[in-house]
Amino acid sequence: MTPWLSQDEIDDLCDPLTQHAAQLRFIRRLGVTVGEKPNGAPLVMRAHFEETMNPAGKKRPPAKCTPNSAGLRLAYSKG
Repeated sequence: MTPWLSQDEIDDLCDPLTQHAAQLRFIRRLGVTVGEKPNGAPLVMRAHFEETMNPAGKKRPPAKCTPNSAGLRLAYSKG
């Protein structure tokens, strides 16, 4: 497996877009860093693409929030 996406993979990702400039704009809007080959075709690094499109393994679950009851009592006791 190559370290960059093949042109077939980029075409599948950007379907129905076929022009290289349109594909570049589309991939950039996805939040993926994309380079440009000398022929104008997009160049996307596989690792960055997978990290951007599949962030589930990288994110921590949100912390459970609980009310600060001591702070609330203190705020009402001063009034």
